[in-house]
Amino acid sequence: MGHPAAAVWDNKAATEMTKDWNGIDQVVLRSPHGASARVSLYGGQVTSWRNDHGEELLFTSSKAIFKAPKAMRGGIPICFPQFGNGGSTELHGFARNKIWMIEDSPPPLHLNDSHGKSFVDLLLKPSDDDMKCWPHRIFVIPSSFEFRLRVSLAADGVLNMISRIRNVNGKPFSFSFAYHTYFSVSDISEVRIEGLETLDYLDNLCQKERFTEQGNAITFESEVDRVYVSAPNAIAILDHEKKRTFVIRKEGLPDIVVWNPWEKKSRAMGDLGDEEYKQMVCVDGAAIVRPITLKPGEEWTGRMQLKVVPSSFCSDHLGF
Repeated sequence: MGHPAAAVWDNKAATEMTKDWNGIDQVVLRSPHGASARVSLYGGQVTSWRNDHGEELLFTSSKAIFKAPKAMRGGIPICFPQFGNGGSTELHGFARNKIWMIEDSPPPLHLNDSHGKSFVDLLLKPSDDDMKCWPHRIFVIPSSFEFRLRVSLAADGVLNMISRIRNVNGKPFSFSFAYHTYFSVSDISEVRIEGLETLDYLDNLCQKERFTEQGNAITFESEVDRVYVSAPNAIAILDHEKKRTFVIRKEGLPDIVVWNPWEKKSRAMGDLGDEEYKQMVCVDGAAIVRPITLKPGEEWTGRMQLKVVPSSFCSDHLGF
């Protein structure tokens, strides 16, 4: 285990330690232009991402439960080793409900993953109780693994997350994964998602039946809960009212989850306001449809980059 003083700052970007809502350590990353991100050691969860003007870009429910063992509804929870219930008693897996450690000297990443960025490296090692929560009905249970997470904030406010999961000994094991990202939007009826046209998706509202996306873009008029298969590595979320676009870039994450609970389900959720579905949309870089399998000694890496650009930045420039 490392020490908070090891958190790195470069290019006039700062990193500091504070406490989150449970009195648990959290790391605040700052860019020289005023952007910031907060990462709680509870779950390794990004709880805040603000632009240069201090505007919050991630959604957090006003009714979020800020008390362990409940994961906070909002920000970017990490779903591992499964997404959904996956045959386990713990929805979306245990990683989001565990205390992570700061790691001083993780295995090196590429220089570009550090230079000019404020970042923190976190480490999760499993306990015997974690293994009991493994979704054994659908996945092979590991003997042991290490889960490393780097969260970084670039000088221009771009947020990067890099997850590395290594099978350190024993037998092969398998898992699913998602960065369950809650984006803050002005009004869900004014939002469209580009980059998923013509793709197949599994509809969780229809017992995971497979359909093909027919529209030129995804828009919202009712509840949506889908897993898009073999999605491109660049996706755009356009917010017409705020005239801004979130650009998601991903590597090692073949799927995209799109979710909005809409009115009826929101009213049934104890940690989401009745009307708050209008101010959020979840778009997750994920590996769900085909679980990842690691042989002894193998490592998997999943990367996600989040950026905000003016909506005049046409999707033609994103390489769709």
